[in-house]
Amino acid sequence: MRPPLTLRHLTFPAVVAGFVAVLVGYTSSAAIIFQAAEAAGASAAQIGGWLTMLGLAMGVTTLGLSLWYRTPVLTAWSTPGAALLVTSLPGTSLSEAVGVFVFASALIFICGITGLFARLMNAIPQAISAAMLAGILLRFGMDAFASLQLNFALSGTMCLVYLLARRLVPRYAIVLTLLGGLAVAALQGIIHVTHTQSLVMPQFIAPHFTLSSLLGIGIPFFVVTMASQNAPGIATLKAHGYTLPVSPLIAWTGLTALLLAPFGGFTVCIAAITAAICMGPEVHSDAQRRYWAAAAAGVFYLLAGIFGGAIGGMFTALPLALIHTIAGLALLGTIAGSLQRALNEETQRDAAVITFLITASGVTLLGVGAAFWGLIGGVIAHLIFSLPKR
Repeated sequence: MRPPLTLRHLTFPAVVAGFVAVLVGYTSSAAIIFQAAEAAGASAAQIGGWLTMLGLAMGVTTLGLSLWYRTPVLTAWSTPGAALLVTSLPGTSLSEAVGVFVFASALIFICGITGLFARLMNAIPQAISAAMLAGILLRFGMDAFASLQLNFALSGTMCLVYLLARRLVPRYAIVLTLLGGLAVAALQGIIHVTHTQSLVMPQFIAPHFTLSSLLGIGIPFFVVTMASQNAPGIATLKAHGYTLPVSPLIAWTGLTALLLAPFGGFTVCIAAITAAICMGPEVHSDAQRRYWAAAAAGVFYLLAGIFGGAIGGMFTALPLALIHTIAGLALLGTIAGSLQRALNEETQRDAAVITFLITASGVTLLGVGAAFWGLIGGVIAHLIFSLPKR
């Protein structure tokens, strides 16, 4: 039975965590979405419409799923899938590209309603899921301190504020760190706000299906999205102890993308990195109340969709060092918890370490990212180590 919704559990740290999650999501991969849309031959107005539709899609699904399940469920576009589209769509018409989006979303929806993906994820040991999450997030943790080379005063101040706040007022550590970073950036004069059109209406594009585009682009796009985005997203929930029915999550996100694909909503997936930001102890001491951070992220996604150009301009106005530092520091607790869960069980420790190292390596094979291969490597190692001894 779901607990009742109570607004008194919506805290300021939860709102900040939701804002940081959306901030990281937009600034880390919005440029790839621009490139993918341009590769499909979309005009500037159509690209703006794509971002508007993606913001609305992620806002509705994040808000709806989080409040329904009382769990921090965030959705996102498929960044690995968009990267694949950048290299695969040139030479393909815009209508064919939309046909690819519809085809891949339909396959994801089928995986959700049949329960095939859920059965696969339930067979993966928790230690391997946690190790994969730690490997995904490792780069963000390292980037927080690598940013000291980009802007020592900014990143150094943020790190110092974070340490002092963690010692004195741990619940508001990320809030104070973000405010400290904004203050230093403002003093340095490196926040550059540009005027952009706020509201861009999405345009309907009729899909066109060709066998070559569906097999050559649609199938790889589907595999990359499921392996590199949905699988880590489900693993993130599992690693944090949130047990949800997987099939409805995949089905709802797949159906949303299927309906919105002709308007530029090329994919909607379960988020991993941005979701982890909303699952840390800084959000709320009670893990069952952290869904409010995801709900806040859903509201920010809706605002980013409705006022797509203006919100996107605000996010891109912030310096890169600030984004990297706040993201890495916000994920420190999640990285530590993931490593602890991955290495806690001695019988699964070697397989978990293999998963962590492959995922953290960033290797890409056959167009599929490191998270998938880390999962495969860890499962193979786990099966071999589980063989009976002679």
